Amino acid sequence: MQITQTLHTAILVTDLEKSEYFYGQVLGLAKINRSLKYPGAWYQVGNHQIHLIVATTVPTENPNEKWGRNPHVAFSVADLDLAKQELLEQNYPIQASASGRAALFTQDPDGNVIELSQHQ
Repeated sequence: MQITQTLHTAILVTDLEKSEYFYGQVLGLAKINRSLKYPGAWYQVGNHQIHLIVATTVPTENPNEKWGRNPHVAFSVADLDLAKQELLEQNYPIQASASGRAALFTQDPDGNVIELSQHQ
């Protein structure tokens, strides 16, 4: 087997409206059309897609104190300081990377962990 690329990441959410605001407005992802008959929203990130799928509950119990050691999705950002400022202004939690890298972690409205890294 040879994997050639990733296609999408599915993220369970309980409140589609709040999640669409977070992924579309806060993170600035481009929403795309979808033709499936169950509730959700799709976003394009380069050649990758994020699929928000509505569920009644989301198993986001994060047992590790350091969010980067929990399941998460990672995005590259152009300006990490600006991303941090925008998240704090909108009252989203943040945690600096424990590794010392130029990265931080936040959580979406359901507690799913999101990593934001600045690559040089």
